Amino acid sequence: MSSYSNVRRIYVGNLPSDIRTKDIEDIFYKYGKITLIDLMNRRGPPFAFVEFEDARDAEDAVSARDGYDYDGYKLRVEFPRGNSARPRGGPSRGRGPPARRSQYRVIVSGLPPTGSWQDLKDHMREAGDVCYADVYKDGTGVVEFLRYEDMKYAVKKLDDSRFRSHEGEVSYVRVREDTGRDSRSRSRSHSPRRSRSPVNYSHSPARKYSRSRSRSRSHS
Repeated sequence: MSSYSNVRRIYVGNLPSDIRTKDIEDIFYKYGKITLIDLMNRRGPPFAFVEFEDARDAEDAVSARDGYDYDGYKLRVEFPRGNSARPRGGPSRGRGPPARRSQYRVIVSGLPPTGSWQDLKDHMREAGDVCYADVYKDGTGVVEFLRYEDMKYAVKKLDDSRFRSHEGEVSYVRVREDTGRDSRSRSRSHSPRRSRSPVNYSHSPARKYSRSRSRSRSHS
């Protein structure tokens, strides 16, 4: 059985600069019911996340559309790497190789006192491939992604998200890109911290799409 058998969200990269949400729907509608198309094209090369109602449809879409030629662009279609089975990495504690580091970093604040770097890494892996995570005494943490796209997705989708520690303590965390202004030296610690007030949670509106639409589609 595929290690992605329960994953419904796929990553789509190497898109043309003038790509539209409708175009992405046209590419993937035939593989199953699409519940969300999240196109990110404001800065840098455009990319998108497409979520299906059924994980099997997501697998079919990856299998059929990875490498597909779209208007001269060879699409990159894959599952977000953070969903694959892999050892949990983090700050080195004397066992195994040191954690891989990346410049694609976010700052997370509002962590509960019992939140560990393992909890933080597991939470942020919803956005993609996390290569490093650590937490600090003041209830903040740092997370580094291997890919720029995953970092941007984390800021957009996991800001004001519900975080749960391994001891069951819940808070709502803020996630923002590390611009370098906060890169001060801090001593790492995993000791209990003071509790922090949870941040109010707000939902980002999600646009939903159904395959049951009657219109011509030029891309097969």
